[in-house]
Amino acid sequence: MKRSHTTVSVGGKNLVFETGKIARQAHGAVLVRSGDTIVMATACAAPKPEENVDFLPLRVDYQEKFSSAGKTLGGFIKREGRPSEKEILTSRLIDRPLRPMFEEGYYNEVQVLAYVLSYDGQHSPDPLAICAASAALCISEIPLVKPIGAVRVGLIHDAFVINPTVEEQSRSRLDLILAGTEDAILMIEGYADFLTEEQVLQAVQEGQTAIRSICFALKDWQDAIGKPKNRKDLHVIPKQLPHEIDNLYAEELRKAFDIKEKLDRESALQTIEDKVSLHFFPEGGEPVYTKKDVAAAFKEAKARVLRHMILKENRRSDGRACDHIRAIDIELDLLPRTHGSALFTRGETQSLAVCTLGSETMGQRYETLDEDSSRRFYLQYSFPPFSVGEVGRIGSPGRREVGHGKLAERALTAIVPGQEMFPYVIRLESNITESNGSSSMASVCGGCLALMAAGVPIKRPVAGIAMGLILEGDNYAILSDILGAEDALGDMDFKITGDAHGITAFQLDIKIEGITPHIMRVALAQAKQGLVHILNKMVEACPKPKEHLSIYAPRIDTIRVKPSKIGTIIGPSGKQIRAIVEKTGAQIDIDDSGLVSISATTAESMDLAKQIIHDLTAEVEIGKTYRGKIVSIVPFGAFVEIFGKEGLCHISELSHTRIQNVQDVCKEGDMLDVKVIDIDDRGKIRLSHKALLPPPQRAETPR
Repeated sequence: MKRSHTTVSVGGKNLVFETGKIARQAHGAVLVRSGDTIVMATACAAPKPEENVDFLPLRVDYQEKFSSAGKTLGGFIKREGRPSEKEILTSRLIDRPLRPMFEEGYYNEVQVLAYVLSYDGQHSPDPLAICAASAALCISEIPLVKPIGAVRVGLIHDAFVINPTVEEQSRSRLDLILAGTEDAILMIEGYADFLTEEQVLQAVQEGQTAIRSICFALKDWQDAIGKPKNRKDLHVIPKQLPHEIDNLYAEELRKAFDIKEKLDRESALQTIEDKVSLHFFPEGGEPVYTKKDVAAAFKEAKARVLRHMILKENRRSDGRACDHIRAIDIELDLLPRTHGSALFTRGETQSLAVCTLGSETMGQRYETLDEDSSRRFYLQYSFPPFSVGEVGRIGSPGRREVGHGKLAERALTAIVPGQEMFPYVIRLESNITESNGSSSMASVCGGCLALMAAGVPIKRPVAGIAMGLILEGDNYAILSDILGAEDALGDMDFKITGDAHGITAFQLDIKIEGITPHIMRVALAQAKQGLVHILNKMVEACPKPKEHLSIYAPRIDTIRVKPSKIGTIIGPSGKQIRAIVEKTGAQIDIDDSGLVSISATTAESMDLAKQIIHDLTAEVEIGKTYRGKIVSIVPFGAFVEIFGKEGLCHISELSHTRIQNVQDVCKEGDMLDVKVIDIDDRGKIRLSHKALLPPPQRAETPR
């Protein structure tokens, strides 16, 4: 492909798309530049469709080259390898809006790779990677229906900012990435500081306007330089097959979808699927259709039955109305030796949430292009196969687990207290023990309850709910607290977390382009009703955080010192801080701002460590009174130690009466109350004991 480029202005910043210079053997390869941040995306497809596959085998991987920011990895291995959490999450951000936009029946394996090649520390690569992947697919022969654009939206001083810089993001009340076509939004990932539903809608509309300009530019670029789309491999289900399945099994499917319990319902559906297989592939017979076609047609038949039940008959599989929430059961302190635990059950979805408190060493370290730091609050989500009655692989968390965990974590981050108010590092686990839809939102609810059970003084409780959509033409139904089947066979998965007054997180995935601002507004209003209902149940079970921590939790306190005093606490080569740890048994951590965290197992250890640090860092002030230890006696007075510094209490300042010998009134090791009367330019301290003594009474004059 010849070299070509196109430019589009978004939020006052230029996005430059270029192809034909790098990776020319890929089916599509594009560089996207904003400022000095450059992201490359490539797209390739297998020459033939996958055998016996009735879905799109798409793989998306995003990688941040540390050399792009003039850095290298901090660990022993310097080569990028296993994807980081940030890379996994960004891979999901690229995948989610692309997947529904491939043409129906395209089953060739597709691989999209995105790399950050240059990073200026200001222009975020995440939305650029989505745009680059979309552009690479657009100009390739791979049949993407239409271009996709993506932007980040911030809210700074009540004004929406498109693609804010990293510095602007630090001041924003909103972190929203959204992607879509020129006509509709397909994906939203947003985190906020209790924004209203109307503010969220305004942010989405601002983002959609910017996305539209990107899509128009990519469409013109595709028309000018794009390769003809390869549609010869598109597989279409024979037209008569869905009608045959409907005629034979539609009634049985309706009865199966009327079964309330998930496992019984799935068992009934499996029985029908076995019948379908036996009918179309009789033993010894010659099949008319392929297994791929029958499987795809049967899936469509299930979707038609479920969608008809909801839209035409106003019935859901478990008997609920569209806006009803499943039964909720909450049990606190299920695990006696943990710092806090909660079992949150909503219908057939259940999260066993556990809160663990610890010192700074328990923080979750991470390394990105922007920083190498540690998280004081993090949530880890696990989804074992038994939670859905299956057998499966157990190992490191998959992309879904990482994504669900991060959504729940960031939803709860808004309510976690600051370090000075609550100096603990907080680790939450959400162990999904049953699942039938919306396990990430159960993690938010269970996680919030576990925090409260552990005595974490959260700002206010929040809950989470997943909303679904069934849309046919102008008819639609919004579903609250969706089941797994309603997610799989429906048109939308919209997760919202927060309370009656604001939203902390929202995530949207759309499988169609028909969602309108009106539908989103209705979904947000219905979600708010559901959140209030769930929160009422949570507050009923746990009205407020516990006032006392578990007896098994460590004790942690903080002291704020001047940054200039950090070296005093640490000492040469760490000698001083090691001495404090050895003497007290406490663990001590100091950050660059001068916040000292002390973790101890006993009150005595804590008090001793605090006293030592206070004495090391406190400054003697003129006019203040102190109690110090006499460290030496000299003919002209006594030297008294205050906060590790020695001051002279002259013999004339020891008493109102004349003293011949200092040792007549004090000796080494005595504690003496003194007042600071002067500190000279060289730091020498003058003390007075006399100033604290009552003045001598004057003798009465005889008449």
